[in-house]
Amino acid sequence: MQKKLHIKKGDTVVVLAGNDNGRQGKVLEVIRDKDRAIVEGVNMVKKHTKPNAESPQGGIVEKEAPIHISNLMLVDPKTGKPTRIGRKLGDNGKLVRYSKKSGEEIK
Repeated sequence: MQKKLHIKKGDTVVVLAGNDNGRQGKVLEVIRDKDRAIVEGVNMVKKHTKPNAESPQGGIVEKEAPIHISNLMLVDPKTGKPTRIGRKLGDNGKLVRYSKKSGEEIK
């Protein structure tokens, strides 16, 4: 069984460590087996590409590289500040994530 992560695709997160410290972005993809996530506009790397159908010229493409989940923190929907995440039973009997700072439920 795979472990539960506190971050999901579509969440807005803030970077806690590294060159992009303090930057915010939306999670585009979560790589669970490596505990990493790809965040929009964060950890940009230059990739050299050969000419192909999409780019007949080839050249250097900038794209997002994965960043470790431990360096990301979810942004509170109410205050817009980083917050830790808890899980509790919702009204429908399913586990829902909530912000530890404001107590607000995270969709």
